[in-house]
Amino acid sequence: MSTMVSLSDIRGLWRRRLIAWPTGEVDTTTEVYWLQGPELYVDLRIPGRRPQCKATCLRELDRKALGFLARQEGFFGKLDVQDSIGHWQRAFDYQPDTGRKDRGHLAFEGDVLVERGVEAPYIEHWVHEPNTDECMAVSLKADAPPRRGCVVLAGDAFMYARSRNAELPPGADLTTCLKAASSLEQQHNIFDCEISFGRVQDHQWRIERSSLPFREGQSLRPDIEAGTGSLLLDDMTTEGSSIRRSWQIASYEGTSAKPLRQWLVPEAAAGSAGLGKSESDHFPKLGAAR
Repeated sequence: MSTMVSLSDIRGLWRRRLIAWPTGEVDTTTEVYWLQGPELYVDLRIPGRRPQCKATCLRELDRKALGFLARQEGFFGKLDVQDSIGHWQRAFDYQPDTGRKDRGHLAFEGDVLVERGVEAPYIEHWVHEPNTDECMAVSLKADAPPRRGCVVLAGDAFMYARSRNAELPPGADLTTCLKAASSLEQQHNIFDCEISFGRVQDHQWRIERSSLPFREGQSLRPDIEAGTGSLLLDDMTTEGSSIRRSWQIASYEGTSAKPLRQWLVPEAAAGSAGLGKSESDHFPKLGAAR
């Protein structure tokens, strides 16, 4: 008799070993990072054999590079698990919305988490990275231009994602959207979003893999802005200029009760400027610390 899987069983960093379909097709080469917080999650999928990128910003990407980026996948949102069935609700999808729910039946087979599709037939095998169970997540929003974002931290692994300014037409895919764009600039604008994976080492939030290849090697350098309580992250414009992006914190959640700023800036001295516990407690919490 199989054991029921709950959300608390699957927090942390997961890497996919394979995905298989009833046709017999199997994919073991796509890089997949799924970082699960207490409820919020981020997922990034980069196909194998990505060409070397010489561009330093979005506007420098040529059509060949954009053609590969159109094959990538990724999303972020909230995961709900009921009776071992996970429902990955998507606040943002890198690809256009298909209208189909992302639901899978979850079961452990030894150390492997096996996901079997509910809405579509597939099987995925996932392996958990040790020491990533302690985690937190922050849901973000910006008004001008309107965007949504998310940061998830588990152990020393993090993922950051931000949406586009505008929704894509539903039912298509990014390759179709590229062909429909009337100029290279419009094609670039389709990819003005980001899903990145990285590690926190020596207090540096360094991006290792990203839907935007030129972001790899850069640091997020998160901090809480004194006075406003906004989350500040290092970023860049489409033309390549460095900026400090400001996000409103819509909600946060953590598996421990320490203040949000201690998750983001662990070396910060007690009493320094920023968000302390008394201030952070007023933010909406998606999940209680447990």
